This record gives sequence, C-alpha cells and structure tokens, in this order.
Amino acid sequence: MSTRPAAILIAGPTASGKSALAVEVAQRIGGAVVNADSMQVYGDLSVLSARPTPDEMNGVPHHLFGHVDGAVNYSVGRWVEDARTCAAQLAAEGLIPVFTGGTGMYFKALTLGLSNIPAVPDEVRRRVRDWAEGRPPQALHDRLAMVDPVMAGRLRPSDPQRLLRALEIFEATGQSLSTFQGSRTASVFAPEACVSVFLAPERQLLYERIDRRFEAMLEAGAMEEVRALAARGLDPMLPVMRAHGVPGFLDYFAGKVTLEDAIARGQSDTRHYSKRQFTFVRHQLPNFIWIELEGASRFILTHIE
Repeated sequence: MSTRPAAILIAGPTASGKSALAVEVAQRIGGAVVNADSMQVYGDLSVLSARPTPDEMNGVPHHLFGHVDGAVNYSVGRWVEDARTCAAQLAAEGLIPVFTGGTGMYFKALTLGLSNIPAVPDEVRRRVRDWAEGRPPQALHDRLAMVDPVMAGRLRPSDPQRLLRALEIFEATGQSLSTFQGSRTASVFAPEACVSVFLAPERQLLYERIDRRFEAMLEAGAMEEVRALAARGLDPMLPVMRAHGVPGFLDYFAGKVTLEDAIARGQSDTRHYSKRQFTFVRHQLPNFIWIELEGASRFILTHIE
C-alpha cells in the first residue's frame, strides 16, 4: 500500500496463531490489538476462549477483550459500535488498530456494514426466550417455519442462536428478518483501506493443534471456569453458555456424560467450527488474502512500509 492503512485485519480459524501474529505486527508498527472474536469478549471465559494472557500480550495494548459480562446477549451490532469507538480513540492516539479474531461476521460488519435490523425490546426478547427455554432447536425451527418460512428456509435447524434472533425480530416487528437484510449501516473501514489476511493452515495440522490446545485448556483451569459459569444460573440460550466446551462440561457436571465424552465433544465442536470459519471467509470476505502463518508477518509489513 502506498498510504498508511486504516487498520490491519487478521482473521483465521481457531488455533491458527492469530493472536501471536497480531502482537508481533502491532509491535512492529506501533499499533494496538483489538479483539474480533465473539467469545473473547466475555469476562467469564478467559481460558476456554483462549483469550491472550498478560505475558502473551507482551506489553502491547489490547482492547475489547473480556469487557462483557456473560449475562449480556452481546450482538454483532454492539460489537461493531464498540469497535468504531475504539478505532476512533486509537486513531486519535496515532495508533493503527490490529483487529484479530475468528468471528467472520465481525469482520464483515467492520468492512461492509451491518444489516439495518430494528432493536428488539427487552420484554419481547424475554418472552421469546422464556418460550424457547428447554425446547430443542428443531422446535424453534418448526415455529419459525410457521411465522417466517423465508428465514426458516435459510437457517439450519441446528442453529438455535440465529433461530431465536429471527423469532425475536418477527415477534417485535411482525415482519421477516429477511426484509431488513437489504439495507446496511455504514462500515467502520472501507475494505480497500485495510490490509486484510486470513490465516489458512493445512487442515489436518490445524485439527491436531485444536485438540492439543483443548487439552492445554483443561490443565489451565477450563473446567473450573465452566463450573463458575454454571453457578451463575444464566439463561442456557445466551451465547456464553454455548461456547465450545461449555455444553459438554455442563453435561459432565450433571452426570449425563463421562469426562472423556465432554472433552471429545469440545474438541469435535471446535474442529467443526473451524470448517465453518473457512467457508464463511471464502464466500463472505472476498477482500481477505489467504496466507499461511509462516510469512504472514512479512506480507503484512511489506504492505505497510
């Protein structure tokens, strides 16, 4: 790039080495790391979300990590406004933000804007979630098919978070979520103003890293973290309660599965999620350059200096 970029965007599947790369780049350019991972925002999930430790931050300023309570149904819309505010503050300080994380929707909203969907009143959200509590995802999909067949046709029956969102929008507005998805809010950055990369390690190597990291999380206190989360008695449909590893450990605490089964589920869920991360970027983030970890730092710095 011939001019100073507005931001560096480092996306990638879980366990691909994004966090360390972001710190290295931020150190080299005098920047700050900004979180773009939907689970690392929660203060309740330090270990299980692989949030960077103080040692791993290596003195580099980090923002939007652990700043949200698990009881909050934190949305992409709220994150993008937090990111907008953070980016403005860093720009005033003369720092380039280095956004890093695995949540593709965050990067899409950052560079392409967000669907202009009305806010759902708290009482409507509570009513829908009270009805949904204890029901399987298929029941949510069946209900959505009755009131909003267009969105039901677009959403997987195994995706309770998005099903709930569509039901809440219909309950609040009487209209399909699809009617609001055409118009978009302003993006925080123009895609061409950023250096954007997606770390794409070889799949089998990535899966092995995912499994090893999950085992390391256990040694670092992941189960104790989930036990403390369970003690809060939060709505099981909240995002924090569906983080990879949480449902399996909750079932283990309830005596429904063995510890080995809980670990295997956490690893399997994470591997499957990594596949969806590749797919999302391939179809939704065309401006991101796919690159392996080795050489990524050199590539980014070449496009800055």
